[in-house]
Amino acid sequence: MTKHDHSTSRETPPAGIVSTETWESICRQMAEGQYNLLSLWGDDGFVRMAVWDIDANATHIVSLDCPDGTFPSVARHHLPALRQERTIRDLFGLAPLDAPDERPWLDHGKWGVRAPLGQKLPATAPAPYVFLPVEGESLHKIPVGPVHAGIIEPGHFRFTASGETVVRLEERLGYVHKGIEQLMAGADLSHAAKLAGRVSGDSAVACQLAFARAAENARGIEAPPRAHRLRALMAEMERIANHFGDIGAICNDAAFSLMLAHCGVLRERVLRAADACFGHRLMRDVIVPGGVAADIGAKEIDILRGLLEGLQKDFSRLVQLYDNTPSLLERTVGTGVLRSKLARQYAAGGYIGRASGRDFDARRMVNYPPYGDLQFEVPVRADGDVNARVWIRILEVRQSLALIGQLLDGLPEGGISAAVPSAPASGEGFALVEGFRGDIFVWLALGKDGHVRRCHLRDPSWFQWPLLEAVIEGNIVADFPLCNKSFNCSYSGHDL
Repeated sequence: MTKHDHSTSRETPPAGIVSTETWESICRQMAEGQYNLLSLWGDDGFVRMAVWDIDANATHIVSLDCPDGTFPSVARHHLPALRQERTIRDLFGLAPLDAPDERPWLDHGKWGVRAPLGQKLPATAPAPYVFLPVEGESLHKIPVGPVHAGIIEPGHFRFTASGETVVRLEERLGYVHKGIEQLMAGADLSHAAKLAGRVSGDSAVACQLAFARAAENARGIEAPPRAHRLRALMAEMERIANHFGDIGAICNDAAFSLMLAHCGVLRERVLRAADACFGHRLMRDVIVPGGVAADIGAKEIDILRGLLEGLQKDFSRLVQLYDNTPSLLERTVGTGVLRSKLARQYAAGGYIGRASGRDFDARRMVNYPPYGDLQFEVPVRADGDVNARVWIRILEVRQSLALIGQLLDGLPEGGISAAVPSAPASGEGFALVEGFRGDIFVWLALGKDGHVRRCHLRDPSWFQWPLLEAVIEGNIVADFPLCNKSFNCSYSGHDL
C-alpha cells in the first residue's frame, strides 16, 4: 500500500490487501461522493484501485486478491469504473461479478490470444459487438469511423438520431491499443520512461513526468531543485502548445478558420522554441527518473523570454477576436453542456472538469515540486459548454505564460539529475501529475532485478470519453465535431 497525505481530517480506507467486504464498502463510498476514482487496473491475480480522498486531499491504493479469477464489480456501484473494468477482463481475464456491461472493450478479437497479461488463453472467434439498443419512433443510426476523413486516430461513433437531433451516442474505442503495459514489463527504468513518453504524443512531457515521479517514489529519491523547475517549464510549454492548437481547431469546426491559422502560428512558435531549448519539438525523452537529461543556458533563456513576450502580445489580440465574433459565439455558447454533477461523478480532469465547476488541479492539490513555490490560479467556470471549455484554455494559457516567467526568474543553479540507486531493487511507487488534458496517474512496481514488474498509466481520457456521449445528447449531429474537439480526448492515451 502506498499513500500520499496532504492533510488528515478523517478515517481513510485501509492499506494494502483488503477483504471483499471492504472493497465493496469503498465502492459504495465512491458512489456517495466521498472518494473519486483515480484508476482501476489488473495485476497478477489482483485488482488494484486508486482513489482520491476528497476531504483529506490524499491518494489511497487498495488491492483485492482474486484467487478464483473474479472480483466484485466496481461499476455496479460507480459507473465511471465500467470501461476500466471491461479492460481488466480483456487484458488479465479477471471477471467482474454482477457487472452492468460484460462486453469486451480493448479486445477486438485480433490479438491471437485472450487475456494476454494474465491467463493467456487461446483465441476464439469474437462475437459481433452489439451496440446498446435505443427505442423510439422515427429513429435512424449514423455510423462514423473508425476510419475518418482527416488525419486522426481511429475510433467508432454510433449515433442514434431523430431527424438532426442526437438521441444517443455510443463510442467504440481500442483500435490503437499498443500493449504498453506488456512492453513495459521487464524493461529497465530508462526504456520504460521512453515508452511512457510515447503513450500519447501530445502529452509526452506529462506522461514522462508522472512515470519519473512514480519511479522516484519507488526508489525513495528526489530530483534536484533545478530539475524540478526545468520539468515544470517543459510541462507549461506543452500545455500552452496544446491549448493553442485546440482553440484554433475548435474555432475551425465552427467554420472560423482564421483562428485556426493564427493559433497554429503560435503553437509552431512554442514547438520551435522547445526544439531549440530541449532538442525535440515535443520535448520527448528529456524527463528521466532522477531528474532531466538536458539543461538550458543563457542562450536558451533568451529564446524563451522572447517567446513569452511575443505570445503575450499576439494571444491577447486573438482572444479579442474570439470574444468579438458573434457568429462564432453562436456556435459555442450553450452547445455541448456537461452538467457539473456528471463532471464530479466521473472526476473529469483538466479543462473539461474545470469548465463544469470541478475545481481540481493536481499541481495545486498534490502540490508536487516546484508548484508549491509558484503563484498561479486555477480558472473554473460553471457554464459547462463549448465556450466555457475554450475560455478555460484561454485562462490557462495566461497562467502558464506567467508560470514560465516565474520559472525562468527563479531557476536555481546546481545539478539536474540524482542517481537512481540499484538497490534495494524491488519497490512500488505512484504519482499524480497535471497534464494539459487533466490529471495523469502512474502506478509502478519494480522487480528484484530493478526492472519494471508492472506499470499502469491512466490517461485523463479514460474518464472524459464517456462524458462526450452525454454532452452531445439533444444537440444536432452537425455540432458533434465542435463538442468532440472541445473535449479533445486522446485515442492513443486511452487505448494504451
